[in-house]
Amino acid sequence: MFLRVQIILLAVLIIGCNSPKESKTESTAKTQANTTEKAEQSEDAKIILFFGNSITAGYQLDIDQAFPALIQKRIDSLNLNYKTINAGLSGETSAGGKSRIEWVLKTTPDIFFLELGANDGLRGLPLDETYKNLQDIINAVKKENSSVKIIIAGMMVPPNLGDDYTSEFKDLFPTLAEQNDAVHIPFLLEGVAGNPELNLRDGIHPTPEGHEIVAETVWDHLKPLLEEKANP
Repeated sequence: MFLRVQIILLAVLIIGCNSPKESKTESTAKTQANTTEKAEQSEDAKIILFFGNSITAGYQLDIDQAFPALIQKRIDSLNLNYKTINAGLSGETSAGGKSRIEWVLKTTPDIFFLELGANDGLRGLPLDETYKNLQDIINAVKKENSSVKIIIAGMMVPPNLGDDYTSEFKDLFPTLAEQNDAVHIPFLLEGVAGNPELNLRDGIHPTPEGHEIVAETVWDHLKPLLEEKANP
């Protein structure tokens, strides 16, 4: 029952991500540019690029409250030589991500975190197109750095689109991960979705406390990659 509540609440993600009151897109873009510049100034630092939609962007929050910034704090506390870049954009679809990946890759990542596809599913877009777009994004990243490590964040959609579509959507992410030798996070919002205390009033986007839980989920999957790169 709780999982059903999680999935149903995700159904309004498109409305939240495309709200005319959204003011974080320009802020995120500016922050990304500033972070990129700082990363370029530290040429020996490895880059972790977070590429996603409103969840990654930290919808209606300060950029330093979003989970990529929390990951950076954890990295800094351990004196690891990594810099994170938040390339999240509210309302982003897989097609939108594909269209801007070339610009984002002006900074070549050592670790690439892919968090896209939820808005495709909520709009009922053909999953073969979503799969192709995500694969094209991954291919572009691999072209820039053949040794890049990839993490793919899984998401879910509500059951109103039919059991087949819901199941195929969920399976899309582990399939991509397996075929690209990537790390797979089964559900990025595990422990957050469906909990009103951890989400904004829209019931969808995490609060600062929610992002702390998301950061823990991400860290559990990211940490082994950092250790692997530190001890090749």
